[in-house]
Amino acid sequence: MSDKRLPEFDGIATEFLRNFLTIKFTRPEIRNPLSVNVLEGLNFILDETENCADVEEIIFTGKDDVFASGADLREIAEVTGETAKTFALRGQNLMNKIENSAKQTIAAINGFCFGGALDLALACKQRIVSPYAVFSHPGANLGIMTGWGGTQRLPRLIGEAKALEMFFLAKRVDAEEALKIGLIDKIVQNPLDEILKIGEKNGK
Repeated sequence: MSDKRLPEFDGIATEFLRNFLTIKFTRPEIRNPLSVNVLEGLNFILDETENCADVEEIIFTGKDDVFASGADLREIAEVTGETAKTFALRGQNLMNKIENSAKQTIAAINGFCFGGALDLALACKQRIVSPYAVFSHPGANLGIMTGWGGTQRLPRLIGEAKALEMFFLAKRVDAEEALKIGLIDKIVQNPLDEILKIGEKNGK
């Protein structure tokens, strides 16, 4: 990756800034779903950059007032008993890859962060959010439950009682409550700008 370029993927924009790679979800009009194509794009990007010495931090963020949502509901509707395991493993493998990355992975959460997107944020090493961020696992209202690792990561982070409340009641948690219960690390006006500014001060 000497030229520090990546292929274009539908719904994803990437940019190299100094030693940062920013990955932005770019379909806010449909709440940035983590569709199969988006998951495959993220997998490719992570594989390509994992051994790139020029990239020290990977930042995930969204556009406008949406970070991202979960799996594409149209794709979920097509899942059968035969394809369910493959569908779940695709998301699980990506979240594990983010969690186990040697890079500093940061979720710069600018707005709605629902379902599988919350699973992605939980897999990151740090979560910095705007005052307008909102978190939810809405699966209970849809008759589904995340299969991408959130059921393990969320209780470890905020405790079983709070996690069950979010899962079973599909409770929405705003930025202030998220900070109070330990779901996030920091609230700032513009998460992406703040992360890049800190990196610049640290010489990255």
